[in-house]
Amino acid sequence: MPREQVRVGLIGAGYIAPWHASALKRIPHAKVVAVCDTALEPARQLADSIGAAPYSTVDSMLSEGRCDVVHILSPPHLHKDHALKALAAGSHVFVEKPFALSGNDCESVVAAASAAGRHVAVNHNFMGLGSYVRLKQFIADGLIGRIDSLELAWRYPLALLRSGPFGSWMLRAPENLLLELGPHLFAFAVDLCGPLHSMQVRAENPIEIPGGITHFQGWRITGIASGVAVSISISLVEGIDDRSLAIRGVCGSAKLDFANDTLVLRRTSTADIILNPLAGELNQAWQHTKEGLRNAWRQTRSLNRDSPYGLSFQHTIRSFYDSLVSGLPVDARFTGASAAAVMRNIEVAIGGFRTLHPQPPRRETLAPVPLDRPCTVLVTGGTGFIGRVLVHALVAAGLRVRVLSRGTFNPFPELGSNVDLSSASPKDQVAMRAALEGVECVYHLAKATESTWEGYLENDVGVAEVVARAALEAGVRRFIYCGTIASYDASRADRPVTEQTAFGNMSRRNLYARSKAMCESRLLGLRAEKGLPLIIARPGIVIGKGGPLQHWGIGRWHGAGAVKIWGAGNNVLPFVLVEDVADALIKMHSTPHLEGESFNLIGEPMLTARDYFCALHEQTGTRIRVSSGNLTLFYLFDLLKFAIKRSLLGRRTVAMPTLDDWRSRAHLSPFPNGHAKKLLGWSPETDKVRLVTRSVGGTHLFGY
Repeated sequence: MPREQVRVGLIGAGYIAPWHASALKRIPHAKVVAVCDTALEPARQLADSIGAAPYSTVDSMLSEGRCDVVHILSPPHLHKDHALKALAAGSHVFVEKPFALSGNDCESVVAAASAAGRHVAVNHNFMGLGSYVRLKQFIADGLIGRIDSLELAWRYPLALLRSGPFGSWMLRAPENLLLELGPHLFAFAVDLCGPLHSMQVRAENPIEIPGGITHFQGWRITGIASGVAVSISISLVEGIDDRSLAIRGVCGSAKLDFANDTLVLRRTSTADIILNPLAGELNQAWQHTKEGLRNAWRQTRSLNRDSPYGLSFQHTIRSFYDSLVSGLPVDARFTGASAAAVMRNIEVAIGGFRTLHPQPPRRETLAPVPLDRPCTVLVTGGTGFIGRVLVHALVAAGLRVRVLSRGTFNPFPELGSNVDLSSASPKDQVAMRAALEGVECVYHLAKATESTWEGYLENDVGVAEVVARAALEAGVRRFIYCGTIASYDASRADRPVTEQTAFGNMSRRNLYARSKAMCESRLLGLRAEKGLPLIIARPGIVIGKGGPLQHWGIGRWHGAGAVKIWGAGNNVLPFVLVEDVADALIKMHSTPHLEGESFNLIGEPMLTARDYFCALHEQTGTRIRVSSGNLTLFYLFDLLKFAIKRSLLGRRTVAMPTLDDWRSRAHLSPFPNGHAKKLLGWSPETDKVRLVTRSVGGTHLFGY
């Protein structure tokens, strides 16, 4: 390209957009100048963080002619239209996988790019990893020989299937799972062996999500590509992460772990027949050690910023921009033509699936209420774990509920017209005021997950204040804020924590606890100054169906199979069932004279962390590897990270950690629950057997 700096626009500001933005920062001749999303607030947040301009429509962004390249990061059903618009505007196009939803759509984009003289590439990101490049070199050098078979696996849990949001594009139809995950695997097969034929498809392990859609958590696909037997396996239940490629040939075999960017080659040794087994195993051990050391050094050198996933984006996107600057064709791994071949294969697989598994129509599980019946309750964070259970409980109580949702697809299709969606931004007080029309009670459950205090101030504290001020303008009768017991200093076993316990100095607490405490402080200020009808709920460690197996209130998880619990794990933890939390929240809506009160929503004291994992083993037969976490060592390691962030990264606003903050994560203090029981008439579960059955009974935590 003639320009020294390539101007880039991003269409879509969702989960994947920051990965693209981060990779583009590493390319000296690329600069993101525009970010577009129909939900303007996420576009503005991302744009502000990288010095770009935000847009709410694709047409408005493209009409200004600012973008030499456009990254298509919108939901897959929009990829074709957005790519064609960008090409018509004169931009090169880089499309997130899947390229489009059909082979014809893919080929129409390729044809349009050719006619316009523009590059088009697709982000089959794992093929950008260094380990995959080395694998292809092994094949080219003849170290594997003529290939006999190729096995591709994506065995990685999908939390969406258990806890939502169930309105996301991936969950709107069962085949969308294959459209979303299949390109990773089919792209490897097409690149190494060519398109598949003679395919057979089997879907396994069905699960019905809210809305009546049946999804399949296991997919088995076999086929032939250039004489090579290809098998594709997808499993989305909890288990060890196995995202890999195994290839076997005449001279050797290789295993590529593309989740961890490692590659191990196996070839027959020429050693004596007695020493041959030992020589082979030592060679394998050395390769594994070398791969581990390489990754450890890379993570240490980059301060844990160069993850294999992040590197896959960096290498793939850099390859595309190198082709733009040099004028050379796009690397064959990422061309639109190869991506179209991938989508043709996925189309055939979906056709086979639909023949075997016709999907019944969705159904509403509750009778709809009249549309003229007003929504008297608004819930922010309604698609979260607690939020979903609360929305269902409110509807079951006869209320019509309005839920804030940035998506256009109803996340509660099973509730029909009992739930009304609002796309109002919780940062826009005018929009929030309009969304609160007719609302009597607000549940503010939304929370932020940020890496900096500045991010929490803007996206957690600032949002809570905007929603509260809008509620004051609308004259709501109740404003119920969901805080957390994590804001308390729970570091001493001899000091019970009640609603009268002060948070104390929060300046050196972890960011999440500090932010939630700051939210409470701002809301209490609005109560004192403006009369905000505030009630505060602070749930404990919430468990139950639909909740996370890997709950970070218990310990630091290493996948689903291992956890280092906070402390020794012998103190009783403040567990509470999600249904009991929802019941207490509804009582806060209906019980009179509660304004100004706060409630710690803690179940009866029954289980330690170790009891919890013993119960999990007894109920499911699964023995998770549990080890004690030394809180002092956690603190010292955090202190070291603090020093690195302050001295090497120049982050002067980072607060120094404290040992009490780490001890608080173990919830060493007892949490009496008498206040909520007395004022609300609340009755959390009292039977230990029922608590265990309702929280970890069956196998729903693992997705079976």
